[in-house]
Amino acid sequence: MRLLTQIGLVLGLSLLIGLLLWQGFMDVLRLLLDSGWYLLLLPLAWFPVMLPATQGWRRLFKPGQAPTFGHGLAALWMGRAVNNLLPVATIGGEVVKARLLTIWGTGAVHAAASVMVDKVVQALALACWALAGVLLLLFLPGDDELVPYAVGGILFLLFSAAGMIILQRLGMLGALAKLAGRLVKHDAWEDVKFSAAEADRLVRELYGSKRRILIATLYRLASLALHTVELWLACYLLGQPITVLEALLLRSLTATLSDIAFIIPNAYGVQEGAFILIGALVGFDPGFSLAVSLSLRIRDLVFDPAGLLTLQQVESRRYFKKNLG
Repeated sequence: MRLLTQIGLVLGLSLLIGLLLWQGFMDVLRLLLDSGWYLLLLPLAWFPVMLPATQGWRRLFKPGQAPTFGHGLAALWMGRAVNNLLPVATIGGEVVKARLLTIWGTGAVHAAASVMVDKVVQALALACWALAGVLLLLFLPGDDELVPYAVGGILFLLFSAAGMIILQRLGMLGALAKLAGRLVKHDAWEDVKFSAAEADRLVRELYGSKRRILIATLYRLASLALHTVELWLACYLLGQPITVLEALLLRSLTATLSDIAFIIPNAYGVQEGAFILIGALVGFDPGFSLAVSLSLRIRDLVFDPAGLLTLQQVESRRYFKKNLG
């Protein structure tokens, strides 16, 4: 998987560079610079999406076991930074989220179970978000040739979610722990298998609470919907305002295409290609679509490096406290 994500990173960056050369890097840069410093406001418009996402994740804990909102928000932020900046196929960030919660006092079993179920919740919310885009694609005047591809993306997300649910209900954590136990002979693995089996039981218990899953999915869906504000503001600041419905169409379909390409870190190149493809439906030329996509990456420059540095600080502090007393 690490090799695949490294290959994906090279391919994604190559695609991004190719698209910029195709449209003229200086022309795209001029579009960004002409909007002035106001584009720096975009991260402020994006930050609210983290709030319902955090609350949705907290809903996947049993009463009395959920982390504080601040700890959940910080773990989500640092996990996102890992997924975006490192070749971990969006899995490493989930591991980081669970690890951080255990450092801050949440039980390891509850942290692991919540992260596994939250991954499914994210896929379900994204499928609903993509469906909203497809309905708008049918409603708004224009070419409907993209509808079958968008529907294919929705089916992919639903099948992925169904596959993860089946594996998790069958006891995926316990099976992985047993396999590792055969490869690494150590008494500590008995505790790991016990914890994994307990996490598997808790996962099945979470899936048994349909209301909890539904509420968590709605929170995640609200988080995705808030992305529309950032996109709408970006288009406004770049000098080509669009309607809220057009912004919703663009954001839902581009986000779906980007998330399906999970093997490419931060969907480099894929997001830009998606904006060129979908942006044409609302009258964007390729150069403007590239400028919009790159403006949305300003938040990555603002939040993600800071997230990795904060994670390093947390881990360093824990290491020195454990080893130096």
